[in-house]
Order: sequence, then C-alpha cells, then structure tokens
Amino acid sequence: MTLANLVRIPNYDTLAANHRELIAKKNEPIAATNGIYTRYKNPIITAAHTPVEWRYDLNVKTNPFGMERIGMNAAFNAGAIKWNGKYIIAVRVEGVDRKSFFAIAESPNGIDNFEFWEKPCVIPQLEEPDTNVYDMRLTQHEDGWIYGVFCTERKDPQAPAGDTSAAVANAGIVRTKDLVNWERLPDLISNTGQQRNVVLHPEFVNGKYAMYTRPQDGFIDVGSGGGIGLGYIDDMANPIVADEKIIFGKEYHTIYELKNGLGPAPIKTEKGWLHQAHGVRNTAAGLRYTIYLFMTDLEDITKVTHKPGGYFLAPENEERVGDVSNVLFGNGWIADNDGTVYIYYASSDTRMHVAVSTVDKLVDYCINTPEDTFTSAGSVQTIIKQVENNKKLV
Repeated sequence: MTLANLVRIPNYDTLAANHRELIAKKNEPIAATNGIYTRYKNPIITAAHTPVEWRYDLNVKTNPFGMERIGMNAAFNAGAIKWNGKYIIAVRVEGVDRKSFFAIAESPNGIDNFEFWEKPCVIPQLEEPDTNVYDMRLTQHEDGWIYGVFCTERKDPQAPAGDTSAAVANAGIVRTKDLVNWERLPDLISNTGQQRNVVLHPEFVNGKYAMYTRPQDGFIDVGSGGGIGLGYIDDMANPIVADEKIIFGKEYHTIYELKNGLGPAPIKTEKGWLHQAHGVRNTAAGLRYTIYLFMTDLEDITKVTHKPGGYFLAPENEERVGDVSNVLFGNGWIADNDGTVYIYYASSDTRMHVAVSTVDKLVDYCINTPEDTFTSAGSVQTIIKQVENNKKLV
C-alpha cells in the first residue's frame, strides 16, 4: 500500500511545507571578513533538515495526533566530497536517544539547498557491533574507492562494575563506489592505544596507504598520546597500521595544548599538502575546540613545512552555544577545480556551517602568517616587527 492510499496525519501538509521552505532558504555571505574566508549567515544543516518521514509516522491510524515519533537532536561533524557534480556531505545525525548515524545530504552549489537523501546510510556490522558511530572522513583515493573512516565506540569491557560510561574508541573503515552500498572492512589495527580522528591520505605513499592517526591512552584522556600521527597500511582489507610517528605534537599554552587531530583529508597544492586540524585546550568553562591549518611537504608528507600561529576558525556568536558549547570541529572540505574551497564545520556539536575561501588564499595564509613563538614576549615582538615593516610603506 502506498502513502497515497493512506489517510495522512492532518498536520502533514504544514510539516512538509515548513521543511521545504527551510531547505530552499537562500544562504547569504556575512559582510565582515578577515580576507581569508567568508562565513555564511545560515547553518547549512540542522536537525530540522532531516526528512519529515524519518521523524513522523504519517499514517493517521497509527499516529492520530500527528506526533513526532523519532526525534532528532543534532546534525554535525560531516565529511565532504564533490561527486557527480554535487556537493556531498556525510552528516553525523544524532537522535534524541544519543545514537549517531550517518546520512548523505547534497547541494547543487555547496552553500545552501542541502537536502538529505531518502534514507540514512546502512553501515554493515562486524562480529562485535558498534554501539555508536560518528565523525566520518571521506577520502576519494587514487585506488578508485571512496573510503569512509569514522569513530566506532563500544563499552569498555574492562570498566568496573556499575561504570556505564567508560568506552573504547577505534577507527572503523568502509568503502563504496556509489555512497549507497558500503563495504565494511576490519577496524584499524594499531599498537598505540585508542584511535579517534583517523584520516586516510588520498594518494599512495611508496605503494602504501598513508593513515593520519590520533593515538591516545583512553577514550577521553590523551595520556601518552602525542598529537597527530602518521602510519602506513599495506592492505586496507587487513588494516594494520605500522611505523606510526607523531608529525604534529601538542604544545604547552597553545590552542592544541591538550590534544589535536586531523580534520579532513589534505588538499594537494603546488606548494605542499594543505591540512586542516582541530586543537583543544582546557578552560574554566570546559574544553575549547578550534580549527587550525598547517602544510606538509609534497614529497615527504611527514615533514611539516608551515604552521601559522593560533586558530584559523573559532566559534562566533550563536556558534558558541549548543549541546557541547564553545566547540568548532571540521572533518570535511571540498576544493573545486577553479580553486574555490568549501570548508564545512560544525558548531557546538549541534549544526553544520560553511565558510568559503580559495586554495591560493589558504596557502598564502599558511606560508605568510607568523608562527607561534610560544611566549607572550615573542608575540609582542612579532607585532612590533610587522608595525616596523608597515611604517616603511607610509
């Protein structure tokens, strides 16, 4: 029996019209700019963007009051890819039950009109099922597959009796050719502790798959984990990562003093690989997540060549408030053939936004922005040097 043969809930037409109006809302650039990127006024994806059919039983016989049956809490931390001429994001959608899942949304222009596909992604399960999954990075690898690397979370089997919050995190891996049918590969095998925020490099390195890791001792505590790592895998069907080394470590009294991890797969440019990462520091108000950039050498991806000081993006205005406030997190960006870069970021574990820049601007930012001197006195000298240089132009 089709929906047309059923008597729909009386509020369906209003729900559908409001949903269509939300999706079709035109996004506008924010006038204020720092010359590096342009933020846009409206979030591109929220929990309200999820299809009405996901949330409501439309049959009046089983839902006579037109109630929302399956509530959605947030839509955030999306991977991204340009595919078949569309701007695709793999969104982490979280229900009111705290379970996250992945769903594909697409846009014709990358800044608005994002619409979810009909159904969420079906991720095959391993012998030990995932309790929760989130934060998928999409990488279109030169081997012909699109890989999704995500965090899989399960209860810690070593947790004391009565502790129902201790968890174990690892990197789950899937691959696809159509973003609909996903092949599940084994979880990442690493000897360096729990793994979250793992990212696949888009090209082979000496015939191997290169994997950016973020090892840490526990689900929350970093412990001996030293920052952004890099290791190599011979076969993605047996993903044992070897020769891990830290290529970008933590540093006292910086935006990444507590922990840091790579965002999306890096963008290849003429002057090096362009990387986006998140940095975390502790404050009296809790953890603060911001986004920063750096570059590595084209031939030796273990060599960091440029690391501008401070954050690149931080939460502003309403972005500061949400389920986990004062957080900006990015795990997806798209570089178009014309050099435009769409940076997709989430605010406060609640909603998705876009900022737009170009490859040339981001490379210039990385190469010519002063590095962190790691002291207040050094910061003052950096400013004085710029002032003195500017005086020569007056």
